[in-house]
Amino acid sequence: MTLLKVEKLTLQFDTDEGRITAVNNVSFELEAGEVMGLVGESGSGKSVTAKALMQLNPGNAVYGPESKITLTLEDGTVDVLSLKRERDMQVIRGGAVSMIFQEPMASFAPAITIGDQMVEQLMLHTKMTKKEAARVSIEMLDRVGISDASSRFKQYAFELSGGMRQRAMIAMALSTNPKLLIADEPTTALDVTIQAQVIDLMKDLVADFGMGIIFITHDLGVIAQTADKVAVMYLGNIVEQGLVRDVIRDPAHPYTRGLLDALPSLDDLDAPLIPVPGDIPSPLERPQGCVFHTRCSVAEARCSESVPQMTTLDKEHACACFVEVDKRGAA
Repeated sequence: MTLLKVEKLTLQFDTDEGRITAVNNVSFELEAGEVMGLVGESGSGKSVTAKALMQLNPGNAVYGPESKITLTLEDGTVDVLSLKRERDMQVIRGGAVSMIFQEPMASFAPAITIGDQMVEQLMLHTKMTKKEAARVSIEMLDRVGISDASSRFKQYAFELSGGMRQRAMIAMALSTNPKLLIADEPTTALDVTIQAQVIDLMKDLVADFGMGIIFITHDLGVIAQTADKVAVMYLGNIVEQGLVRDVIRDPAHPYTRGLLDALPSLDDLDAPLIPVPGDIPSPLERPQGCVFHTRCSVAEARCSESVPQMTTLDKEHACACFVEVDKRGAA
């Protein structure tokens, strides 16, 4: 079953410098029980896209007229962008949709215990009593691997380690039994051993709860371990998408190849790191044509004049690149 369908999502922001485009004509689908990686450099539009799924972008956000986000639940479909009242948005804000943020310390209120915050959101989104909500919260803290969960339940966020805070944030996000979980760079601030634990935990959660997960990161190495499919974003556009094994083993877009080449190799520790040349342009100076042509080593004259369309290369593998489509041919 298709859990989430995003169609032609375009999102702009009105600023003092003018209206800028943060997300441009983005489309993708997510099945229940599936993990999709959303990757790209900082400023590529990953988090803005994710926040649009919960209408969490600020008031100066302007959605394109053709933008559509559809969430399919047991009791019907939800047209996310049509929701206007705060009461109606409870289904996408902590109800059927939950979000794990990059820095949990900024998400937990410092003067309220972890437990009180978990209980409050459960009572808001369910019909549980305070006692029932406390029991479920402690069970979920234990489920994500927090030892002595009943004691941690009574502590404040600053009393927990970074890894434990992240686990508590995951427990809080999962306690309402969401159908869609958005994980916005949940491992970035953690050391590698805790990263591995969090990745294993999320794999287990998909198996146990059958939810769909959108995993946002700049690290293709993490995506290779966690996701079923991946969408690569650059300056608000999806430039390549497909099954993880296809995109990692045979990247089509020059930007995807650049991200993979930038990863350090454990087989050759003396090999120099190869960064993607140049810098990502400001949204105020968005290039015409293909948005990546200013940094692309294979760009042609047409790349600066026309916008390449997403073209299927093989089964579910698609790419928006004139050169690669000509070379490989469309499926």
